[in-house]
Amino acid sequence: MIVLDITIVNIALPSAQKDLGISDADRQWVITAYTLAFGGLLLLGGRLGDLFGRKRVFTIGLLGFALASAIGGAASGPTMLFAARALQGAFGALLAPSALGLLSTTFTDPKERSTAFGIFGAIAGGGAAIGLLLGGLLTEYLNWRWCLFVNTPIAIATAFAAFSVLTRDHIGKGTRTRLDLPGAVLGCGGLLAIVYGTSEAVTRGWGDWLVLGSLGLGVLLLVVFVLVEKRTPHALLPLHIVAERNRGGGALSVGLAMIGMFGLFLFLTYYLQVIKHFSPVMSGVSFLPMTAAIVISSTGFAARLMTRVPSRNLIGPGLLLAAAGMAWLTQMKVDSPWAGMVLPAELLLGFGMGLIFMPSMSLATLGVAPNEAGAASATINSAQQVGGSFGTALLNTIAASATASWLAARITTAGDPAVQAQGAVHGYVIATWVAMGILLLAALIAFLMIDHRPAPGEATGATGGAPSTAAEAPAGAGAPARATAHQQQRRT
Repeated sequence: MIVLDITIVNIALPSAQKDLGISDADRQWVITAYTLAFGGLLLLGGRLGDLFGRKRVFTIGLLGFALASAIGGAASGPTMLFAARALQGAFGALLAPSALGLLSTTFTDPKERSTAFGIFGAIAGGGAAIGLLLGGLLTEYLNWRWCLFVNTPIAIATAFAAFSVLTRDHIGKGTRTRLDLPGAVLGCGGLLAIVYGTSEAVTRGWGDWLVLGSLGLGVLLLVVFVLVEKRTPHALLPLHIVAERNRGGGALSVGLAMIGMFGLFLFLTYYLQVIKHFSPVMSGVSFLPMTAAIVISSTGFAARLMTRVPSRNLIGPGLLLAAAGMAWLTQMKVDSPWAGMVLPAELLLGFGMGLIFMPSMSLATLGVAPNEAGAASATINSAQQVGGSFGTALLNTIAASATASWLAARITTAGDPAVQAQGAVHGYVIATWVAMGILLLAALIAFLMIDHRPAPGEATGATGGAPSTAAEAPAGAGAPARATAHQQQRRT
């Protein structure tokens, strides 16, 4: 629901803009209000789950998301819609880290954990593509408002399920640590400034003073945030969480992968609807093969291999497969057939993303103490959100600039619709080359930074159950020194 809501409104935006009289200059706020609140408040949302119990925060987030979605669907004007989208993002910032934290603390057996994170990774990776399909169906056959209303019954039903199914993890007042308010202000402020700057770059350009000022302020606030977190005993984000090479490498891999993935959604949506004249529904349907590939790759391959092979042997090749999909799209032409050009690229990217998301999400909380699971979950979610927002702005700006330069060189024929279509596709291709380079960089980082290997016996679940021999005993229950040292190394 969280990932879906980032893309579902994209398809509905033209209808909502016309219905509510939103100007071209302000229409971006339907998207930006959500990403700003979501990306900026993730660290705080993760820490609140650690302090007050993830079940409680998760349930509150669901009910709040349901209310915000209902308000947005009933919006009578632009301001009401923008405010509802910001409220959605704020409650999403409670939901995302709590969901991942609950998954991490619920499934501790390695075999169960790999299956759970395989499903989670498939849903997270496929949610954006499903959002495009669902947005097209709801907009074309019902109304753009249903792109928001649809969340309300889902969120309420899930809240009831969470109340009855999830184990109570409420933390009493006397045992809670204090909330790091200076860290919350600096960390959330820094993320807000960066997400805002990248969002504004879509319309203003990267050289605009507001964009540069926001990015500079965001970096400065995050630098001060790191200095403060080093000295506070109750850190909002304990620095050892991101300093550990596997968690840091996983977060970087996901963040960079999201740049390429969101760039693909952006360009293919425009390519299919504007250049190929697909309907909103057909545009959404055309993304289904990628969603299927993500699900198959994540649950069928990554979940089975995570307990058998080193994590970088999944994440690195996954990023290379995704880069190969981008390389295929660099050959895109105005008259390229969907089956021969778009479909192979979607399959390559889908299979690659399925190998990336699940092990990266698992690494994000691997070996983290239960009282820090929320902060660790927020870190990987922040990387995902900031990466997607930054990638959309970066690649959109590159494509627009390349198109403008291409048309400027053909000033005498620039008014011809066929020439304009060629210019638009040229811009998409240039941005796709950049996205491919970013994915290759992510693969290099994954191979160099991530060194996690599954413990002996993880593939058969021997490390998670009652020991039948001394060699299979878990650490802390009479395990040999070698097993204890191995698990201690993983925790470190």
